[in-house]
Amino acid sequence: MADFPIPVAVGKYVFHIDVNSAFLSWTAAYRVNVLGEKEDIRLIPSIVGGDQEKRHGIVLAKSTPAKKFGIQTGEPIVAAQRKCPGLVIVPPDYGLYVKSSRAFMKILKEYSDNVIQYSIDEAWVVFEGFEKLYGRDQMVNLAYELKDRIRDELGFTVNVGISENFLLSKMAGDFSKPDKVHTLFPEEMEQKMWPLPVSDLFLVGRATVEKLHNLGIQTIGELAKADEGMIRAHLKKHGESIQGFARGVDLEPGMIAHEANKGYGNSMTAPVDIVTEEYARHLLLSLSETVGARLRNDSVMISVVSVQLTTCEFKRMNKQMQLDSPTNITEKIYESACLLFDRLWDKKTPLRHLGIHTSKVQEEAGRQYNIFDMEKNERLEKLDKAVDHIRGKYGEDAIFRASFLKGNVSHMSGGLNKERRSGVTLGIDVEGENVRDL
Repeated sequence: MADFPIPVAVGKYVFHIDVNSAFLSWTAAYRVNVLGEKEDIRLIPSIVGGDQEKRHGIVLAKSTPAKKFGIQTGEPIVAAQRKCPGLVIVPPDYGLYVKSSRAFMKILKEYSDNVIQYSIDEAWVVFEGFEKLYGRDQMVNLAYELKDRIRDELGFTVNVGISENFLLSKMAGDFSKPDKVHTLFPEEMEQKMWPLPVSDLFLVGRATVEKLHNLGIQTIGELAKADEGMIRAHLKKHGESIQGFARGVDLEPGMIAHEANKGYGNSMTAPVDIVTEEYARHLLLSLSETVGARLRNDSVMISVVSVQLTTCEFKRMNKQMQLDSPTNITEKIYESACLLFDRLWDKKTPLRHLGIHTSKVQEEAGRQYNIFDMEKNERLEKLDKAVDHIRGKYGEDAIFRASFLKGNVSHMSGGLNKERRSGVTLGIDVEGENVRDL
């Protein structure tokens, strides 16, 4: 018997629905059902991968047969080919992914008016009040109906996890795949979740796994039962959080809310190593253009800008700053990003990846500008709106800054909603990783 409280029923059922190997499944469904191809790439060793020549040669999604060769999401395509010489490589199609995601979400919203999209390929569906009408067996039957309907109508499979809270339903959805329904109610944690390796727990990354292993903690159950003071001493606030998850404590509301309501951002992997400040600023300007345009399109402003860097040794760094006043002006976002970049980069270490993220989103309202910048900001606002209008009418390539005339940097980098792109990644590196930046 556990010496800590087990979560009690909260008066609702929560489904977590996750598309199985989304990018590859959506591509396969389109090729088979729309193009009429006979070969289903889900049934052979295959991956969806980026452009190797432009340094985007990583595995974005893999088939089940490819997984048997030890191929992992996020590894270089070259390494995947060494493991499986006959590997079929399919280029990504981000426009298709957006369309497939929308069709997926549309079906979910037919079952409940409380659908919370967590990423492009996963969501929670909340059924409140159903516990008074339906038992668990009936809800499990409903989950099978939903799963099968998505498979039959859209041509791809999903996993459905069922519980009474968000955390446990997500953990259940990650059990054996594909095309499965799993339950994980609080009284089932000891049998179903606690024997799993601690690396399977939500928000436990490699560095945390190593620290836990050094403490002799190998399984989720061992973390749940570990001394709270020891966990707090070694892992600080994050340790408290993940130990709570191991005990079935639900996610904080901010971790559940769709990130599209909380922030806008994009990232890109550079075609060549970033070794000069001039090149880095060029990339940051490109990202700022896209982020600013999206903010204005949604009639919102942001108050926080953050920059993320990844070195060629895959070391990640980030820093953020609070703005004096909310904005959606491209120039202001770019200036803030450059300032943060200068604080982060030592101007020596080669970089391969840059990202800009904005948060503290609010609807457009009155601005409180520095008196010395007021006239400049008004001009920039009018300029941005004029540029947005031209791009909206004639296409985004109809007008761009002269600095982008030469070089291999797109003038608007990132953005999964772009049907076609060249020269850069589209704001996502591995499946499900950055989708809340869409």
